[in-house]
Amino acid sequence: MLLVTLLWATAGVMTRQITDASGVEVTFWRSLLAAGCILLILRLTRGPGSLRRIPWDEPMLWLSGLCWAGMFTAFMMALSFTTVANVLVLSALGPVFTALVSHFILKEQLPRRTRITVLVAAAGIVYIYAAHLTLGYDRKLIGSLIALLVPVCSCAQWTLMHRERKRLAALRLEQSQRAHAVAISERTEAVSAELPGDSVAQFQNPALELAPPPIQARDMVPALAIGGFLSALVCLPFAWPFQASWPDMGWLAALGLFQLAIPCALAVIASRVLSAPELSLLALLEIIFGILLTWWGAGEVPGPNVVIGGSVVLLALAINEILGWRQSA
Repeated sequence: MLLVTLLWATAGVMTRQITDASGVEVTFWRSLLAAGCILLILRLTRGPGSLRRIPWDEPMLWLSGLCWAGMFTAFMMALSFTTVANVLVLSALGPVFTALVSHFILKEQLPRRTRITVLVAAAGIVYIYAAHLTLGYDRKLIGSLIALLVPVCSCAQWTLMHRERKRLAALRLEQSQRAHAVAISERTEAVSAELPGDSVAQFQNPALELAPPPIQARDMVPALAIGGFLSALVCLPFAWPFQASWPDMGWLAALGLFQLAIPCALAVIASRVLSAPELSLLALLEIIFGILLTWWGAGEVPGPNVVIGGSVVLLALAINEILGWRQSA
């Protein structure tokens, strides 16, 4: 997951090296190349026929792909309007949006620490953008509004994953109950085998013939490819005719493979092992890495309001996750 955040953080510095392609074209090529790389990775790691075995008619897969498409598109489009630091700080608001959705839509009670985190993070965002609130056209403000779509889509993705975890929990409970019934039936059969023939039927249990079904966890890695293709499809009409030069295509290929396809696939795999607080805390490193890399590689120095307000947001999110981690331990 540390490698994931470092690879994600290269988006800003790589994008700033592209000179001829527009923001929409950059988004198109990055999403298309990432989708192709994901399919290639699946083919290489899972063997022949792996793509045919993917349940392409599964609604959950397409809903997740739609969320990824929103994140892919909004993130790169926002970078063409505003600074990398602004986009990264706003992208980190996913946990805040998720907390609000959990409270107002899923009707879950928010802990006091989370309510305080939402207020502090909101104050940090207001501090960052107070200087940009003008009545006229402002590219940075437009880019920031586009960047807000990233945590919105991230929140929707989390809601889908939450439903998937509940589905798996229900399946595990059902499997446990059926396994228990089979165990009782086996013991009953062992006892009935020692009884007279007429008594055997009294101890036979139909549950013995019902083996617990294996739990089938949905594979969400192909959703990344769906998201990439959907993002490219949306951007294609606006990206044509293409303006990217061959050096630009080299950077775009690096964006698609190393900044998006590989780290996103690793993140999905890591989510099967790491807890939600661990993932949230480690994901915050993308902001720090991204700002430092863009500062070093592209000379884009964050303003003092971004440094102060962004630090407030990061600190609030980190403290909330650490406290939640300790309480659940």
